[in-house]
Amino acid sequence: MTLDEERLNQHVQTAITDFGATAHAPLVVIGDELGLYETLADAGPLTSAELAEKTDTAERYVREWLPSQAAGGYVTYDSETDRYTLTPEQAAVLADETSPAFMVGNFQVALSAARIESQLAEAFRTGEGVGWHEHDADLFHAIEYSWRPQYAANLVDDWIPALEGVDTTLEGGGRVADVGCGHGASTILMAEAYPESTFVGIDPHEPSVAAARERAAEAGVADRVSFEVATAKSYDGAKYDFVTTFDALHDMGDPVGAAAHVRETLTNDGTWMIVELFANDCVADNLNPMGRAAYSISTLICTPCALDQEAERVLGAQAGETGIQEAVTDGGFTRFRRAAETPLNLVFDAKP
Repeated sequence: MTLDEERLNQHVQTAITDFGATAHAPLVVIGDELGLYETLADAGPLTSAELAEKTDTAERYVREWLPSQAAGGYVTYDSETDRYTLTPEQAAVLADETSPAFMVGNFQVALSAARIESQLAEAFRTGEGVGWHEHDADLFHAIEYSWRPQYAANLVDDWIPALEGVDTTLEGGGRVADVGCGHGASTILMAEAYPESTFVGIDPHEPSVAAARERAAEAGVADRVSFEVATAKSYDGAKYDFVTTFDALHDMGDPVGAAAHVRETLTNDGTWMIVELFANDCVADNLNPMGRAAYSISTLICTPCALDQEAERVLGAQAGETGIQEAVTDGGFTRFRRAAETPLNLVFDAKP
């Protein structure tokens, strides 16, 4: 077989880039954990010695870490002064947890998901699922760290106002179920914004529910927020004015059954808001950096999770609007529309 040298070199460069990115990921998490990015953003430009002193870290490690970051474009280097800093844009991605562009949590997700690689490889052979609860415990914290900035930036200001009548209902005092709430970030954000409404967060993972209860108490909203350990098909059937599902429907082994239960628990004029990862309907249209990240995480986390359940219809994280709509309408909803979107999410509005 004759090799095309130019194409071969392109593939080698791609592999080197990805190898560098893989090795880079834990260094991003370390930089966040030790406050290296935050300190650079607040006090830069700094030499390695100055950064190490300010963060109480070892200079020789920091001296190696800084050029690794600069080579990847995560930190800016000034060769004339031998100092490093973060531009405002770099800081938004790496040092500001309130920024919708904050991405450190995504690196934590990838690293924690990879810790059960051997178990996932065996699942490839057998076709069996790998439950959410079987992952490294860091994953559950990483998911919250990854998604909370998106919800904080968009949920109350943009997504809920895009839904017909929901903002008014919540301001007047509505009853809300947040299905698949995890550590409760989305539930608590809504409770803080709508003090007249009551909220129930629902998740099948008991440790996550325990963490959510602690966070609600810390936020001072525990009097209006409760959490229930239950699946999307078994939670309390009391009538809700508003049900939300954030980046979780595609993780469910029976999304149609989940939709049917949501339909049963909604009031006749209630609304279900479904937030999902951004995806086009056609695979070819998702072959881009966003699609690559989403398909990869779906292979590591979302699809195995769904296969560990009923596996009636495994959507995957790139189901697209058509895939989500079919599951929702097959579950009994008659109205479905895209209400909002961001570069990372699609927001859907379903009504009975």
